[in-house]
Amino acid sequence: MSPCKFAEPMHTDPSLNTEIENCFAADGFVLLPGFVAGDKLAEIIEHVDRFIRDVVPTMPAERVFYENKHDPGTLKQIQHMGLHDAWFHDLLTAGPFPDTAAELLGAAAVPKNLQYFNKPAGLSKPTPPHQDGFYFMLDPCQAVTMWLALDDVDEENGCVRYVRGSHRNGMRQHARTQTLGFSQGIVDYPTEADRSNEVSLPAKPGDLLVHHALTIHRADANRSTNRSRRALGWIYYSQHAREDTDAHAAYQERLAAELKATGQI
Repeated sequence: MSPCKFAEPMHTDPSLNTEIENCFAADGFVLLPGFVAGDKLAEIIEHVDRFIRDVVPTMPAERVFYENKHDPGTLKQIQHMGLHDAWFHDLLTAGPFPDTAAELLGAAAVPKNLQYFNKPAGLSKPTPPHQDGFYFMLDPCQAVTMWLALDDVDEENGCVRYVRGSHRNGMRQHARTQTLGFSQGIVDYPTEADRSNEVSLPAKPGDLLVHHALTIHRADANRSTNRSRRALGWIYYSQHAREDTDAHAAYQERLAAELKATGQI
């Protein structure tokens, strides 16, 4: 059974919206092809390039990760873009992204983070299998992550792989990894159920993947020789979710200290 794919974004047809919501509830993820296209996609890419050129050099080290911190061409992740740039703040807080998050959460969506991801060709590492909710520390764990492809993404350069229905089985045990930017991974992955339910989702520029905070996902390294794998990621919490802010802040502080001590940032 192939993953659900829909030809149009949400908010165009109520019956289509219901079908998307049902697919998301069943699988824990959904693919919305062409969610951003044409001039709007070109505008987003232009602002990403501007942000990397002008804003990244001013940001704290714990929010910008490189495969090699001495080589700017190996940039792999940027955190909290909306806190450092008004254009990205607006992209996070207004328009189709928070609206779609609210539709899928069935509640008002609280914007939390806008991120940049890349897997530089020949240098990247696999993204370990994990559940985003483990990082979020929410009760109840009601949140979504959105992933917008900025390049052609396939199995060669590290497309996202989801475990269908895993969001219905609660939080798995995680432990520390050595992957910069993905500090926690699932301890017992893969089980037989993980193997049989894993789905790869190639994407075109402008395609949007959305997954539940409990959905298990991972990605392979970029094995290509000359292709990037750029994407933007949005995180929204349900208004009903309560974050353990003290525990979350303490973890981020410990992690940043460890990364600095080991020379990774």
